[in-house]
Amino acid sequence: MTELPMTVRADGLPSQVTIYEVGPRDGLQNEKALVPTGVKAEFVQRLLAAGLPIVEATSFVHPKWVPQLADAADLMELLGEAGRDCPVLVPNERGLDRALELGARHVAIFGSATETFAQKNLNRSLDEQFAMFEPTVRRARDAGLDVRAYVSMCFGDPWEGAVPVDQVVGVGKRLFDLGASQLSLGDTIGVGTAGHVTALVDGFRGAGMSVDQLAMHFHDTYGQALANAFAALRAGITTYDASAGGLGGCPYAKSATGNLATEDLVWMLRGLGIETGVDLDQVVSTSVWMAGHLGRPSPSAVVRALAQSPA
Repeated sequence: MTELPMTVRADGLPSQVTIYEVGPRDGLQNEKALVPTGVKAEFVQRLLAAGLPIVEATSFVHPKWVPQLADAADLMELLGEAGRDCPVLVPNERGLDRALELGARHVAIFGSATETFAQKNLNRSLDEQFAMFEPTVRRARDAGLDVRAYVSMCFGDPWEGAVPVDQVVGVGKRLFDLGASQLSLGDTIGVGTAGHVTALVDGFRGAGMSVDQLAMHFHDTYGQALANAFAALRAGITTYDASAGGLGGCPYAKSATGNLATEDLVWMLRGLGIETGVDLDQVVSTSVWMAGHLGRPSPSAVVRALAQSPA
């Protein structure tokens, strides 16, 4: 039987949170060795079977920029009807066209809180990105799709350093106001700390956004992801992006190492008595299975602790 943490509730925390699984997209996008489409499809299917309510499947970015996800259309066709409820990243109208052709019901855009990263990741200035995203979001909403907005470099930028909270709030709210249903705040290079998380949430609240419109996307570069997630829980955030096995990073920021591991987050939440609906055993088994395909062990501490043999 799987070892489990003792449950000790803490006052003032949510009773339930949603884990937004990004492993198949954000987790795999930076892998150099191409993962077969069939393996990716099974990865998504196994994560859904483990009770993860949202599994982001892929991205319709140009294959030149992210070769690992060049099979996005083939993957969505393999996933069939279930895949249509899996969010996909669309960088622009061309990406949206492809998502619409395949019947996607949920799409995401990916903006930047800083000028330098906007130029490197989007080939647009900080202000120009909104003009690029506006027709994409409008057309998606007109077609009845749900739209999520990511904003990266919210806690620090490898080229610009610290990013002022007011700047992040201004950019994030502009992205959200294009027509998104949720804004995910990304600590792309993992430099955030707990007090910074609280200040950022307070900043968005001060700008008129509610905590249920916000999600957190932490990276564990400096080992702060779980501490930051706990600070966000205290601030009332109830949606967290995480990647099975701690896979992932950003191909445009070399200092962006792995995402917060889904298993590590579930372990902490279970200890706090917070419901997720996620079967920890199944996610661990899936991460061990995927680690076998990638040829290296999972960086997740919980996977290492619980997994004794490949699934």
